[in-house]
Amino acid sequence: MEFITEYGMFLAKTLTFTVAVVVIIIAAVGSAVKTKKEAKGSITVTHLNKELDDLGDEIKHIVEDEDSFKKTKKESKKAEKKQQKEKKKDKKHNKDSDKKRYYVFDFNGDARASQVESMRRVITAVLSIIRPGQDEVILRLESPGGMVHSYGLAASQLARIKSLNIPLTICVDKVAASGGYMMACLGSKIIAAPFAYIGSIGVLMQLPNFNRLLKDKNVDYEMITAGEYKRTLTMFGENTDKGREKVTEEIQETHDLFKDFVKENRPVLEIDKVATGETWFGTKALEQKLVDEIKTSDECIVEACKEADVYLVAYEKKLSIADRFGKAMESALDNTLLKWLNKSPNDHTS
Repeated sequence: MEFITEYGMFLAKTLTFTVAVVVIIIAAVGSAVKTKKEAKGSITVTHLNKELDDLGDEIKHIVEDEDSFKKTKKESKKAEKKQQKEKKKDKKHNKDSDKKRYYVFDFNGDARASQVESMRRVITAVLSIIRPGQDEVILRLESPGGMVHSYGLAASQLARIKSLNIPLTICVDKVAASGGYMMACLGSKIIAAPFAYIGSIGVLMQLPNFNRLLKDKNVDYEMITAGEYKRTLTMFGENTDKGREKVTEEIQETHDLFKDFVKENRPVLEIDKVATGETWFGTKALEQKLVDEIKTSDECIVEACKEADVYLVAYEKKLSIADRFGKAMESALDNTLLKWLNKSPNDHTS
């Protein structure tokens, strides 16, 4: 039994050492990569109408007989060639096609809203060619929220679209909570899936304090500041009632700003009724007027393809292996932290 215990301790030490070495190597590689010139990204555009047609053709090729499929395909190609000729003619005469366009882009938010830089570039590119009064924008949004200043910037990017009076539809399939809803409320229309999590109009701060543990181990912690409220609460020092009161005041002020922002951009809401930090499933969120329609983003895009040309626009940047690994680890930690912070006794899984 003693041998098994010692062997287990040996394995634990070996694993700890290995993890530490891997972390150091990754950090060193990441640091070296950052010293090099940052790789330039590029805008990619996917014609979603064609993508949907191709998916349909794959099924038709199996379920229809060969002659019918060939006939349909031939007619489709003929119509496509005619459309391309018309587009070339319009370009030759410097004339835009009258057909409406939808520009679609995605935002998958983490605690730091780290995709805001890519979204900024996509919005800049789209606004440079969009035709006000004719074209529209669709944002597929997924975010449980995060840092206030980061999501404030993300919302400000969407405000650029709104300021030009361009219709902006926000589609939420899974979650738009806290900072995610701050972004969503800028939409001229918010569409949510039936079981999407919506709301959480509140502000949260949680901070562990190890002061008693340090005292128990006879460890002193020193912190020198200039300015009465330079540091209000600390993880290692002894917190005071005055510091707690100041942080509570700041949290309340942030909540008031959040409420004012949502109310300004979505005046149909009874803000005091919904700004309680609660979340609602899509169908209940519709009753609270947090969303305008129950539908998935797929339904929204398929409907748009029936009346217009629909383009998915993305900004892609080539990342090194170290950067990819680092971002994956960071995202995993962020999501774990957010799930823990947002976890409530009423949460259910199925």
